[in-house]
Amino acid sequence: MAYDLILRGARVLDPSQNIDRVADVAFAGGRVAAVGEGLAAGGAQVEDVRGLIVTPGLIDLHTHVYWGGTSLGIDADDFGRRSGVTTCVDTGSAGPGNFPGFRKHVIERSDVRILAYLHISFAGIFAFGRRIMLGESLDSRLIAVRDTVEVIEANRDVIVGVKVRIGRHTSGENGIAPLESALQAAEQVGLPVMVHIDEPPPSYEELCDRLRPGDVLTHCFRPFPNAPMRPDGRVRPAVLRARERGVLFDIGHGKGSFAFATARPMLAAGFRPDTISSDIHILCIDGPAYDQVTTMSKFLCLGMDLPAVVAASTVNAARALNRPDLGTLRPGAAGDATLLSVREGHFDYEDVVGERMRGSRRILAEGAVIGGRLWHRAPHGDQQHSQRAAERETA
Repeated sequence: MAYDLILRGARVLDPSQNIDRVADVAFAGGRVAAVGEGLAAGGAQVEDVRGLIVTPGLIDLHTHVYWGGTSLGIDADDFGRRSGVTTCVDTGSAGPGNFPGFRKHVIERSDVRILAYLHISFAGIFAFGRRIMLGESLDSRLIAVRDTVEVIEANRDVIVGVKVRIGRHTSGENGIAPLESALQAAEQVGLPVMVHIDEPPPSYEELCDRLRPGDVLTHCFRPFPNAPMRPDGRVRPAVLRARERGVLFDIGHGKGSFAFATARPMLAAGFRPDTISSDIHILCIDGPAYDQVTTMSKFLCLGMDLPAVVAASTVNAARALNRPDLGTLRPGAAGDATLLSVREGHFDYEDVVGERMRGSRRILAEGAVIGGRLWHRAPHGDQQHSQRAAERETA
């Protein structure tokens, strides 16, 4: 078979196929063509990636990339180069009232694939910035069930579910009611809900008890109040019940939604997140989240092994999206891959409440393949993008 591109000689780490060995990865016609040793180059472009790690293209399940259309939005392609992410899942930046602009001006112009959870609120997350923070679920007049269904039906190729934000800051006196509306819309179109939770009300337990198999609870390791474990460190029974029936738990780090004090007892109890995501937006891209590989690095330093961390950012995310063509290097899958390295040293990581953790390893983004072509490679020698990322948090 004739290939277009071969990544030669890296450690190939693909949890979807239980692959962890040195091999070549080939692409043809925009898709993965083969994984094997000594693949014949023919007329293909050959990229020597010995000493690096090749994974399926990283999926960040929680981002805000409606750049220019919302106050939180960052540029997906810039973020992809910085973080090795080939699929950004925008989680509710746009609602049914402004999704057409998001699609035309951002999604269709981006090299990085953008999928979206459509917000149940008509204008999405429209008033969150450094000085103004107005929860879009505070006003029930903005909850647009019928419009949400109509826009999803017209855009099923890129919309993967319904987003809603609830809690004291985002739904206020409306409490859990916006979630009920989101569930109605999601049931009508047969898609999952992703729900944000902040401070009570409602409680973590109330939220967990309403979610269905395949729904995603993001900010799952948030700090007190509304943390997923009891004061004694035990996981709340409602959380365990939700996992047993198939609810998915996503990190969604962001500016206020990930704490080491929550992560440690949850991981010690054997409760790993299903997916690791950055919740990247303009208020956290310069800290404390920074990017996807920084978020992944925190879990590596908290004791998860590298294959588990990669799985939580590839195949697990693809399953949450019901997109089996993503998150894998299986022949015939979408031709996306990420080049990573793991640096040993002393690295200082921060969470959203100001706690700092010293870690001995850091994952760095070294490049990305999108659609079967080498889309980005960190400059050889100085590896500027990776170096800057490391220096941001290295003591």
